[in-house]
Amino acid sequence: MKLLTLAFVGAAAFASLTGSALAQAKDYITVQLKDGPVVIELLPDVAPKHVARIKELAEAGEYNNVAFHRVIPGFMAQTGDVQYGNMEKDFKADMAGMGGSSKPDVEAEFSQVPFERGTVGMARSQDPNSANSQFFIMFAPGSFLNGQYTVVGQVVEGMDNVDKIKKGDEANNGSVADPDRMISVKVGK
Repeated sequence: MKLLTLAFVGAAAFASLTGSALAQAKDYITVQLKDGPVVIELLPDVAPKHVARIKELAEAGEYNNVAFHRVIPGFMAQTGDVQYGNMEKDFKADMAGMGGSSKPDVEAEFSQVPFERGTVGMARSQDPNSANSQFFIMFAPGSFLNGQYTVVGQVVEGMDNVDKIKKGDEANNGSVADPDRMISVKVGK
């Protein structure tokens, strides 16, 4: 009976650890770029609605083959326009960056988390409550964004791959001709 009890306790402990590992894995997304993977730790405690949206779109495959339509050297790389930015379905270079997803916009979740190198934030229009599917990754600190845009995560692996994303034309607000893309995006590491 003691052996059976120990086996049960051990199995329960293993299941608990496995559950923790799975929960922890779900706080990440992995973006496959042409130069390799980028692992982003999501911050559900900081921006739960925005993180939920990113996971939902990633799990549905909506981010696969979406272009980095706006990339400004020394600032950031923007992607996530699932409406106009898909490189296989209906990429529209002149419209990329104007769309979102079929989901409603998400209300702002501004925080005290600063925009540093590798920080991931949600793109939006002038309306603070207009974030939808687009996000950006910072190449360098951008304190002028602090408290003005929602922070959703931080690159924890593969920032060297982010640095290799094709840059856009600074004179044209970072618009990129023949842009790089997110080949695939999955939830987890």
